[in-house]
Amino acid sequence: MKTIGLIGGMSWESTVNYYKHINEIVKQQLGGFHSAKCILYSVDFQEIEECQSRGDWDKSGEILAAAALSLEQAGADYIVICTNTMHKVIDIIQRDITIPILHIAEATAEALLKHNIKKVALLGTKYTMQQDFYKSKLTEAALEVIIPEADDIEMINFTIYQELCLGIISEKSRKEFLRIIDSLALLGAEGVILGCTEIGLLVRQEDTFVPLFDTTLIHATQAAMIAIVG
Repeated sequence: MKTIGLIGGMSWESTVNYYKHINEIVKQQLGGFHSAKCILYSVDFQEIEECQSRGDWDKSGEILAAAALSLEQAGADYIVICTNTMHKVIDIIQRDITIPILHIAEATAEALLKHNIKKVALLGTKYTMQQDFYKSKLTEAALEVIIPEADDIEMINFTIYQELCLGIISEKSRKEFLRIIDSLALLGAEGVILGCTEIGLLVRQEDTFVPLFDTTLIHATQAAMIAIVG
C-alpha cells in the first residue's frame, strides 16, 4: 500500500472527514483490519487565512510547500491538499517536491464526467468561485461552470469562514445554501460542486434533489484508491 501525505488543518474540521473517509474506503476495499497508511501535516489555519486576506499567496504557498517537503521526507508517495482554495498555490508547492500532488479539481471533473454532467454550478470560497485557478481545470474538461450572484457569493464566503471553519452549523445558513442551489438549478446546472471542503458539513444530498458533488469525498476516495491499486 502506498503512503498518503495529507496537508490538513484548513480547516481541521474538514480534515477529519478526509482521514475518516480515506480509511473507510481502504477498509471497504481490503476488509479485515486494513487501514490507510498516511502521514498528516496539519498547519495553523490562522496563518493561512491571514495570507489569504492580504493576498499574500506566495507566503501561503511557501508554508504549504514546507509541509509537503516534510511529508515527502517522511515517506509519503504523493500529496493530498485537504482544501480546495489552496490549490491556487499548487505550482509553488509542487516545485519543491518530487512526488505528485493529486489535484482536487481534476478529480472532481472526472467524477462529473462519469455522471454525464455538462453544466455545473460551483460553490466555494470567493477565491474559488471568482478566480480561474480552479474553474480552469473544469473548463479544460469541457464543463460549463456557473457561479452564484455577487450577494450570494459573499454570503457563502462568510458562512465558510465565520461559521463552518469555526465548527458552527447553522440551520439558517443551510436554508440559504439550499436556496442558492435551487436558483442555480433553475439556471441549468445539472449538478453542484461543493467546492469547499467544509460545505459538506452543512449541506448533504438528502437535503436537495440537485446532484451534489462533495469534493472532500471525491478527493479522499481518489487518494485511497491510488494507495491501494496505484
